[in-house]
Amino acid sequence: MRATTGSTVVNELAQPFHTEGGRVGVLFCHGFTGSPWSLREWAKVTADAGYRVSLPRLPGHGTSWQELNVTGWRDWYAVVEREFLELRASTDVVFVTGLSMGGALALRLAEKYPDEIAGLVLVNPAVLGSSKMLAVPLLSTVIPATKAIGSDIAEPGVDEAAYDRTPLRAAHSMMKMWVDVRACLDLVNCPLLVFRSATDHVVPAASTAFVLSHVSSDDIEERVLERSYHVATMDYDRERIFRESLEFFGRHSG
Repeated sequence: MRATTGSTVVNELAQPFHTEGGRVGVLFCHGFTGSPWSLREWAKVTADAGYRVSLPRLPGHGTSWQELNVTGWRDWYAVVEREFLELRASTDVVFVTGLSMGGALALRLAEKYPDEIAGLVLVNPAVLGSSKMLAVPLLSTVIPATKAIGSDIAEPGVDEAAYDRTPLRAAHSMMKMWVDVRACLDLVNCPLLVFRSATDHVVPAASTAFVLSHVSSDDIEERVLERSYHVATMDYDRERIFRESLEFFGRHSG
């Protein structure tokens, strides 16, 4: 099924998810070419635990890769910042989570609002790409898209419902965001819980290592997921992520 928002047709699985109530808010940021679907179960578990949840759909996602190609990282960041400010205004404490590129968006929020985020939970955060991405800036001027990167999941039969192509102009914009985020990681000082998959075919382990070695946070926890691939929030270790993130929220929400 597909739903229509204005002139944009949005995949039914890509619909945003928000809940009311609760004095502690949690913002969820999904990844590149994915949609809220990759984080929906996590967001629902969090909401059921009594938290106020915001899981937006980033511009250009959940529709078509062609539409994503005419958006950029500032469009995506503007949405998560707006959602964060709304949560901040309606709750006492706000946490931010992010999967892959969503991790970079979460880190940028923490860089801009270092004293207003209670903690970050990141899953395979992307601030560095694989060597294959070195050609993206040039390729993006020649061809519109290349093969897909979505649904890197170990558990059989689970589908992220990501795009079947990777839009290169949008990918190039994401790489520009990474430069911006990496340059200011020292501004991040909130507690940090990071889940990293031992086997990840999308984002190199060096990306998480870079984050952990450059933030200023005193409270850092890293968890290695042995059974899951990149989209770990939908994979074998998802319940561990849900459980340990709730414990993290509880410890740091006062």
